[in-house]
Amino acid sequence: MLTSFIRQAEALKGHIEMLDSLFKHATEGIVVVDATGRIAMVNPRALSLFGYEFIDELVGKTIELLIPRRFSDKHMRHRDGFMDEPLARKMGIGRDLLALRKDGSEFPVEVSLSPFSTSEGQFVVSFIIDITERKKHEKAIMEANEAIVRLNAELEARVGQRTEELASALEELNESKAEVLRALESERELNELKSQFVTIASHEFRTPLATMLSSVSLIGRYKLTEEDDKRQKHVQRVKSAINNLTEILNDFLSLGKLEEGLLRCIPIQFNLEVFCQQLVDELRGVCKPGQSILFSYSGEKIVVADSQLMKNVIINVVSNGIKYSSGDIWLKVMVENGVIRIEIKDSGIGIPESDLPHIFNRFFRAHNSGNVQGTGLGLNIVKKYLELMKGDIRVESKLGVGTTFFIEVPATGTKS
Repeated sequence: MLTSFIRQAEALKGHIEMLDSLFKHATEGIVVVDATGRIAMVNPRALSLFGYEFIDELVGKTIELLIPRRFSDKHMRHRDGFMDEPLARKMGIGRDLLALRKDGSEFPVEVSLSPFSTSEGQFVVSFIIDITERKKHEKAIMEANEAIVRLNAELEARVGQRTEELASALEELNESKAEVLRALESERELNELKSQFVTIASHEFRTPLATMLSSVSLIGRYKLTEEDDKRQKHVQRVKSAINNLTEILNDFLSLGKLEEGLLRCIPIQFNLEVFCQQLVDELRGVCKPGQSILFSYSGEKIVVADSQLMKNVIINVVSNGIKYSSGDIWLKVMVENGVIRIEIKDSGIGIPESDLPHIFNRFFRAHNSGNVQGTGLGLNIVKKYLELMKGDIRVESKLGVGTTFFIEVPATGTKS
């Protein structure tokens, strides 16, 4: 009889030690509150979440110590109502919950409640998760969606304005059949551009948004410390998707400014060699593993040109080379006889010969561009920037070998 009792006691001791270990090493904050709302137990994770060092700082205090002061009265009423009808459930369904750290700062949380009873009375155990990172990702997605809505509204307004202008032009040119036909052709091209934009925008926006939604959903499932690598992987996917959206939006906004005549060529004097070296250093950060940018410079260093337009041109063309090539990119800059000559060469997939005449057209993408993301606006915008600087661009390419862009810009400054 005594032996059986000892075995039971040892088994009970083992269970108690296991429960104690689970309590102390849980990755969620755990707070146990008695029927009067006073804290009976807290685990180390809860202390860390709320910025406390010692258990005695919390045990015996009311749970409202961990809640922003402006919510204390309402929380006490909810607590009393819960104790009248205790059921396991999530706290604050449909509302954002905030918790209060020792230093007075607030942070968003997710809380689950589970009531239980012992010989000492009725208690409630709260499981608490800090959801600060989740809220940040949700905010990033919301801001991206708002930006898309704004862009669509702007583009629809612009299309409406252009349609009205075309209608007015048709009325004025009624007397001339040739003029009427030209106006009708312009309207057809405008509708084609609108259709192209809707197709490209719906595809290019949907992919990164779907990536962000998927990653944010998965982040919430990785709660253990050892799963941080998985969380960070999805955080990086969200960041990359947001960068893609930003590039797409910048292309559309740049096109809008160019069409509205808001951009001007503003020449300044600067050191072109230093300028190009800084751009190369910046672009190396977006190179693929094993990919390099090989830079060379010759001729006069001090030039007069629009540095911002020049920067946009070089970054756009070099970035294309990085996207469509796995090998090195060559950037060669020469200044001679008052002309800046730039060659940008890659060893990528090349451009089909039949596509070369259209490569600078708006929304045009080479037929072999595959799944590489893009709007088909980049080279069109580059050409327009160069026109503002009285410059020019041409391209030579061979499938499977690579592509070279030749750019010429006056080195003595010109205003548009």
